[in-house]
Amino acid sequence: MSFMEEFNFWLEDDYFDQATKNELMAIRDNQGEIEERFYKELEFGTGGLRGIIGAGTNRMNIYTVRKATQGLANFILKQGTQAKGVAIAYDSRRMSPEFADVAGLCLAANGIKAYVFESLRPTPELSFALRTLGCTAGIVVTASHNPPEYNGYKVYWDDGAQVTSPKDVQIIDEVKAIRDYHDCKTMDKEAAMAAGLYQVIGKEIDDKYMVELKKQIIHPDVIREMAEDIKIVYTPLCGTGNLPVRRVLSELGFKNVYVVPEQENPDPNFTTLDYPNPEDPKAFTYALRLAKEKDADIVLATDPDADRLGVYAKDTKTGEYVSFTGNMSGMLIAEYILRERTATGTMPANPALVTTIVTTNMTRPITAAYDVKMIEVLTGFKFIGEQIKLFEQTGCNNYVFGLEESYGCLAGTHARDKDAIVAVMCLCEVAAYCKKHGKTLWDMMLETYEKYGYYKEGQYTITMKGIDGARQIAEIMDKLRQNPPKSFGERKVLKFRDYQTDRIVDMETGAETTTGLPKSNVLYFELPDDEWCCARPSGTEPKIKFYMGVKGSNLEDAKARLEKLTEDLKAEL
Repeated sequence: MSFMEEFNFWLEDDYFDQATKNELMAIRDNQGEIEERFYKELEFGTGGLRGIIGAGTNRMNIYTVRKATQGLANFILKQGTQAKGVAIAYDSRRMSPEFADVAGLCLAANGIKAYVFESLRPTPELSFALRTLGCTAGIVVTASHNPPEYNGYKVYWDDGAQVTSPKDVQIIDEVKAIRDYHDCKTMDKEAAMAAGLYQVIGKEIDDKYMVELKKQIIHPDVIREMAEDIKIVYTPLCGTGNLPVRRVLSELGFKNVYVVPEQENPDPNFTTLDYPNPEDPKAFTYALRLAKEKDADIVLATDPDADRLGVYAKDTKTGEYVSFTGNMSGMLIAEYILRERTATGTMPANPALVTTIVTTNMTRPITAAYDVKMIEVLTGFKFIGEQIKLFEQTGCNNYVFGLEESYGCLAGTHARDKDAIVAVMCLCEVAAYCKKHGKTLWDMMLETYEKYGYYKEGQYTITMKGIDGARQIAEIMDKLRQNPPKSFGERKVLKFRDYQTDRIVDMETGAETTTGLPKSNVLYFELPDDEWCCARPSGTEPKIKFYMGVKGSNLEDAKARLEKLTEDLKAEL
């Protein structure tokens, strides 16, 4: 059907409720808006759905969510694992509880039991819950750190990680195979509960989750010793982190935890935020104000579904608060865990740290210093989760830590996705350890730079929305793929990696080897002096991202090198 035919179908068919029809009637004279909403189906990608909330095939609504769930149900039924059920969690966004219910009742109508959290929960707790309950799959309704007009839907498999190949593609095919919305099943909620196909979960999972988190603490004695002295400011950015973060810090003994009151409670409109992303300095406006008032040692922010963590720490020399990138906070936790587990004799045999190809190269000297194997995977924490599963199946390694540049990490194997709750806990332990030894987190960061090198990373993002955006992004990638730059400014490209074609090309000799990783639309340029640049279209947003990394002789040198590489990249584009 054309977009107008699809629009009229939604407007006239009895399957769609009156509220949906009223919303569409309001745009009936706006052909551009109709086309944007109906020119395609909201794409069910390898990470699930993400889009603007509203009526239409290219929007997040109860019908597109039900269709995605029917496709997942069809896949589960073909796998024969329907008896294990599916766990469902959701965040603080508009329509999140409704979408969770729609998904649960669609599964129930297909004879698949849904375990639905009673109220909002962090994404990592869903990963933990589905493994604890022995489910075949999990669903999280969240748009992570996107603006308030968005929502999303992520699918997990029985290992607790987001689905990976080949299941991701197989589920996508099942969703695409549904041509008629009438084929998407649902049932009455009370009937589903009476039939044992819809079960509300909550406290029992929370309690077990807390137990697993606290197992990652290395020096509980240090926390107890410094509990009265260290001051922590925290903001959940109006999302899911408030209760679990406060609970775990309280149970560990931290006494001075100050939560930003303006952002403490769930707010689907994110009224006090331009953008609920801990990567955005403006998201810390209220937290830094409170930190100065309380003279806090550490300032923490979790995104709405609490899988990402942003950090500021006090620089005692200037009295100012310094921001930490995800690479920086991840390296602090990694250095602490590897150092202290080695010192205390609690490092497992054959330890491994797992990172992604766009994460800081500082992981290399840190893992080498402690004789820990470093494994690189494609961008996306699901590939780190996949490695944990491989370790358990083969016994080849023991997972110690995993991180990616996008403010996400995981200590422990209780979850198979990045976990900002455990990251908060770990960083507060590191801060307590530093305080005991007369240092701050920033002091430890500087010591880490001095030990391993002044690594610095950055991003350059091009956003291209609308119908033409995807085509323009594809054209940029095609140009770089077909004619890879031989240099960025004065920096020669040493090697060119194309993960889509599984090739590594030596730019001087022309010799080719393979990447050894699954196919992915990613291009990577190795440069001299441990510098690099990588191009990757976003899988969830209309963006193409360029990641860069440099290594300097000091902070100023690293900053200047990164600025120069960024300008050289822009000139090449």
